[in-house]
Amino acid sequence: MSKTVLITGITKGIGRSLAELFAANGFNIAGCARNEKEINAFKAELWNTYENQRFLIASVDVSDKIAVQAFASDVLLEFETIDVLINNAGVFIPGSILEEKDGIFEQQINTNLASAYHLTREIVPSMKANKQGYIFNICSTASIIAYPNGGSYSISKFAMLGMTKVLREELMEHNVKVTAILPGATLTSSWDGTDLPAKRFVKPEDIANTIWNIYNLSENAVVEEVIIRPQLGDLG
Repeated sequence: MSKTVLITGITKGIGRSLAELFAANGFNIAGCARNEKEINAFKAELWNTYENQRFLIASVDVSDKIAVQAFASDVLLEFETIDVLINNAGVFIPGSILEEKDGIFEQQINTNLASAYHLTREIVPSMKANKQGYIFNICSTASIIAYPNGGSYSISKFAMLGMTKVLREELMEHNVKVTAILPGATLTSSWDGTDLPAKRFVKPEDIANTIWNIYNLSENAVVEEVIIRPQLGDLG
């Protein structure tokens, strides 16, 4: 029976690379993003390539708690349980705490942190019941370093790392593993329009391959945190 991975922010960047890699290794794919056109194109691509696997990819605003919970219900109805949950969806809005527009804090907290909190609460009970599962939370080097112009984004990512650590303590006795992935500057749509050369960025495939390799370690081992930076150092 095929295993299933659930990935938020699935149509671009890290999320898309993850979906392509897990699908190539026989996984069913569940996921969400916001752009309906991109979702339909990606679903068609997966269906045409992997005829014997199942795919559920939906348009979801992950900053909306009710939408996230409804999506989780649809996923569990389709697949019954999820083997790997990857909380990847996020938004980066640069600014400083004292100068950000009103609402920016809530937008980034809801998208980058609360979405993962609510989705995890819906999905993980089935992992606990099965005594197996893996959660990867896409944090950031902004989870451990206060970058200039990081503002509420960095606050949300510090909190995401904290939530990951709490989850690991709560779930280890249930044989559910939890890993925090802390990428530096990665060449995703967040950097659209940049004049910087590609060599200044981590590739999304590097993040996907790292997660895949960690997932395939023995059941006795868990990688708690991974920091992946561009070879030429941080941007900022």
